[in-house]
Amino acid sequence: MYANQGKKVISTDKAPQAIGPYSIAIETRDLVFTAGQIGIDPTKGEIVSGGIEAETRQVLTNLKHVLEASGSGIGQVAKTTVFLKDMGDFPKMNAIYAEFFTDNPPARSTVAVAALPKGALVEIEAIAILSATRGE
Repeated sequence: MYANQGKKVISTDKAPQAIGPYSIAIETRDLVFTAGQIGIDPTKGEIVSGGIEAETRQVLTNLKHVLEASGSGIGQVAKTTVFLKDMGDFPKMNAIYAEFFTDNPPARSTVAVAALPKGALVEIEAIAILSATRGE
């Protein structure tokens, strides 16, 4: 049985640190909930250059590292929410997204927003399943 019945804060040096009063991810008994990730290079602390494709790739790389720090992974993602500054960027974002979610992709919602932190073009959050044997 899983020993921690509450929640656990997840952190990693492989993804950007929170830029406000929130955690980058929270682990519960069976799930991990990530905060939205934007395309910040964790080594430089700045949004990557190269437009929507480069930002989407960095966002998903950041999410991958956050999920791995929790004991989950990209393959365990059940749901994502994508926030786009411009819905016209959807096809390019979607092409990069498909590179990361190749088999049994998660459920997804995509919405256009007026603005994102630090002038980002895309932000993605995820809910993932933790391993059934984790904590046993």
